[in-house]
Amino acid sequence: MHACSHLATIPGIGPITASAIAAAVPDPGQFRSGRQFAAWLGLTPRPHSSGGKERLGGISKQGDGYLRRLLVVGATAVVRMVRKDPKRQPWLAELLERKTVRVATVGLANKTARIAWAVMTRKEVYAA
Repeated sequence: MHACSHLATIPGIGPITASAIAAAVPDPGQFRSGRQFAAWLGLTPRPHSSGGKERLGGISKQGDGYLRRLLVVGATAVVRMVRKDPKRQPWLAELLERKTVRVATVGLANKTARIAWAVMTRKEVYAA
């Protein structure tokens, strides 16, 4: 199996997103962590911190807009399924109770990007 088929096992990532990620990131080892990969895509909060007080803003929107858009669209599909059946991903259902739908969707896209990095570096199939 190659990277595309490994990535396609992640919920919210289909064949188009998997092939786009595999094409854009030939070597996932260039990133130290999944968070660094998500930041490269522009899916991490932009810090506005000073004096030891940490404040996080909206996502930075740096990096590849096409991949970010694909991940957010895939996360939107997962959110729709969880809203119908909250037992699929209880942590996401709890997040949807606390946050707006768009914030939860972008948070899930961030998590999906981190999972994608882990799947690519370990060369394994996603296991929930």
